[in-house]
Amino acid sequence: MNTPENAATIFEQYRILLFSIAYRMLGSVTDAEDIVQETFLRWMLEDTAKVQSPKAFLSTIAVRLCLDQLRSARRQREVYVGPWLPEPIATGQRQELFETAALAESLSFAFLVMLENLGPLERAVFLLREVFEYEYAEIAEIVGKSEANCRQIFHRAQQRLEERRSRFDVSCEQQERITHQFLRASTGGDMQGLLNLLTEDIVFTGDSGGKARVGHRVRGRDKVARGTLVGLRPLLATMQIHIEEVNGQPAITGYVDGRPYGVVFLDIEGEHIRNIYAVMNPDKLRWLGNNKP
Repeated sequence: MNTPENAATIFEQYRILLFSIAYRMLGSVTDAEDIVQETFLRWMLEDTAKVQSPKAFLSTIAVRLCLDQLRSARRQREVYVGPWLPEPIATGQRQELFETAALAESLSFAFLVMLENLGPLERAVFLLREVFEYEYAEIAEIVGKSEANCRQIFHRAQQRLEERRSRFDVSCEQQERITHQFLRASTGGDMQGLLNLLTEDIVFTGDSGGKARVGHRVRGRDKVARGTLVGLRPLLATMQIHIEEVNGQPAITGYVDGRPYGVVFLDIEGEHIRNIYAVMNPDKLRWLGNNKP
């Protein structure tokens, strides 16, 4: 007979996998943790001794909960103040979240933003196949569609994302170097140095949720460079600025009185920055507090 202790032990073997799927599906650490907890509660109510594949069973619960959450989240975002960006996650001590190349890429902030262009079902099928390497037969069971339908959904999602992916691979060293250059130019008031780093059609996207002062969306090299310098100027005296590992990449983080104030991600293509994402909503920054240097 399978005891509650045994069931809990089995669940722990898949906790990281379930969180990894839920976070990439929802773009929210808070919601992903809730999904994992709800999956655990439902698992403990089952006669787990009769479950042939705990991984498939738990994945099905978690993915279907995520699909329900995404459908309701779309309605909630209609009243969200300004652009909505994913919730950052400090990964300096969480190497298990990106052990493979596919996991690492799918954790990057630009990738999470790109996933927002997919519908809930497309996102689930794409992630399960591309990132977590589930077989089509397994995916079909999880999402309740035919195997042929899942193949079509995957290829459609793949085509949509291919148009938005960077044409250049960026090494960790390159990403770190350009991030440091951007930070030096920004904090040093070096307008020309900043302009040299940005693409002509760069886009700045700021997520404050209406709870902090930040430009929502700014386009063009001159406007973004000017906005960066002007926006930083009043903060430099009181903010401690660092480069930390967030979402598996170097990110610029700012703290005021020991509390996270904002995190900035750079989407780099070649030797230039094509997108800047700034998360300033305090509700999305509590996971960074424990990562403060």
